[in-house]
Amino acid sequence: MEFYAFIHFSLNTFTNKEWGFGDESPQLFNPTALDVRQWARVAKEAGMKGIILVAKHHDGFCLWPSAYTERSVKNAPWKNGKGDVVKELAAACKEYGLKLGLYLSPWDRNHPDYGKPAYISYFRNQLKELLINYGDVFEMWFDGANGGDGYYGGANEIRKINTLEYYDWEETYQLIYKIAPKTLVWGIGPSEARWIGNEEGFANETNWSLLRQKDDLAGKVHYSEYTSGHEDGEKWVPGEADVSIRPGWFYHASEDDKVKSLDELVDIYYKSVGRNATLLLNLPPDKRGLINENDIQRLKEFTAAIKADFKTDVLAKTKVTTTNYRGNDRKYAPENAIDGNKNSYWATDDAVKKATITFEFKKPTAVNRLLLQEYIPLGQRVKAFTVEAKIDGKWKTIASQTTIGYKRILRFDRVVASALRVNITDAKACVLLANIQAFNAPFFVRMPEISRDKKGVVAIKAAPGCRIYYTLDGSVPSAKSSWYKTAFQHPKAVTIKAIAVDTLEQRSSAVQMAQYGMAKQNWKVITASSGDMNTIQRIIDGDPATDWSFENATHQLPQQVVIDMGETMRIKGFSYVPKQQGHHLNLIANYEFSTSLDAVNWSKQSEGEFSNIKNNPIEQIQLFSTVTARYVKFVAKSAIEKGSNLSICEINVIEE
Repeated sequence: MEFYAFIHFSLNTFTNKEWGFGDESPQLFNPTALDVRQWARVAKEAGMKGIILVAKHHDGFCLWPSAYTERSVKNAPWKNGKGDVVKELAAACKEYGLKLGLYLSPWDRNHPDYGKPAYISYFRNQLKELLINYGDVFEMWFDGANGGDGYYGGANEIRKINTLEYYDWEETYQLIYKIAPKTLVWGIGPSEARWIGNEEGFANETNWSLLRQKDDLAGKVHYSEYTSGHEDGEKWVPGEADVSIRPGWFYHASEDDKVKSLDELVDIYYKSVGRNATLLLNLPPDKRGLINENDIQRLKEFTAAIKADFKTDVLAKTKVTTTNYRGNDRKYAPENAIDGNKNSYWATDDAVKKATITFEFKKPTAVNRLLLQEYIPLGQRVKAFTVEAKIDGKWKTIASQTTIGYKRILRFDRVVASALRVNITDAKACVLLANIQAFNAPFFVRMPEISRDKKGVVAIKAAPGCRIYYTLDGSVPSAKSSWYKTAFQHPKAVTIKAIAVDTLEQRSSAVQMAQYGMAKQNWKVITASSGDMNTIQRIIDGDPATDWSFENATHQLPQQVVIDMGETMRIKGFSYVPKQQGHHLNLIANYEFSTSLDAVNWSKQSEGEFSNIKNNPIEQIQLFSTVTARYVKFVAKSAIEKGSNLSICEINVIEE
């Protein structure tokens, strides 16, 4: 399927949370213009093959009128309790020729029986409802978020479970297969597709569709291994790369300017679909019940860029030769690799695990992409290969790689070649390649990078050979806009938009956007409960790449820091930027945030958890009712890991 959509839409959309606690009222679910046909239309136009809907997230709210709970759309004001999002989406998918998938959270922070045997019956009963009442389900999606604190029917406690044992996955899977034998199961247990090991949408360059599943079920496989799979795996469990088009999985208005850039999405495509994985891209509907205009615009740009990259295959009419094909039988001839039929293939003799296939152009041809596909019904075989281009009569190696699988796409600098050749240098068995294509993708101009420091100095960077044009009024920049030549000061709240234009190719990048409040030039950290006071100003320096830590924090929690903003301000929220690079991020799990006019009398404005921060360590934005304040106090109450430090890259406030 290669590419399909994820839809996160539930109570969290209306409470501005990533994970609901389980005590939110179903009365909050009231989209004003819910249109699942819009979701399906957007997915279809983007070239997606299906949609996976979050039918129930961790807070337990169901998007269908489940007979087993009152916590569902039947007790929401939307459609006077007569609505069924799953039913409507199933119909929309059928109308647009898309496959329907469903996510049912194993963890339920609302249900009073979670952690007890009775909950498993509840969980399986809901599975039956979803698999019986809505037609074919191509994928059933279970994630690894299981157990922790929750409402649990009013108990308000922490409940821990053994993820691999509690749900009795073997029996649960057999239930699924009995009802819906065509449904593929993803995630926890003996699944048929695996998490790619991150929420950033990429597989490793080496990516086997195999997994040592027996070891995985015994807890002997670390999730970091999912990005590559196992060459010696005994089970076919291909990787699925999930990522959101925004920083969060659910819609947050504060992220309207943080939709992933075109550059990021294109890179994600090449590192997922282009590395033998499928791409599951999340498109979170907003409070209206519609996929947001910003997301749609970026998705259109992305779709156009990918289509342009693979517009014309330059190998289709080349002369093809090889060092070996099976028994000199034309059924396995090298021409099969360029005939456009995925069911025919070039194959070598049984004993031949090294071979070369060569493509000769009628005239020197520009090329910068190469696409390869193995004949998957007979397994994934290639362990290593190189690619050479004949340039001015001499062969030059332009790529050296490992696995291929269902699809492998290589990007390299444009070369003008009279011939290309692919050398299979190692394989598990004889070589079977169903498709090889090459393309001359258009020159891609990367978007400029915008930054602003504590003093309000704006800097914009682009690739060499590019001019930068920008606007400060929210309008779309063009070559007639202000030409950026050097950094400038703009300490006031502003929306900056910029493009890069390559002066040689005369091609423009997509629009980059950054929104800033008042600069932090008058801010100062005045107290902290621990840590190096000489470097503490890093948390307000405007640079998310610098960090500072509470010392020995996990042994002395809670820890706090107090900031003087230098003047009274009207604020409606704050954000915590955690470390995002490295193996030890020292993440804060639970927080408390207070404001003051005099640094003596404090009013608590917000407290809670930074949900899913472990898997998705992005800027954590928390909103509250607007207040006037000069001082803010941020308290770290608990940690994700057991390390001795808790780290902060940046503390920001959100102005009214």
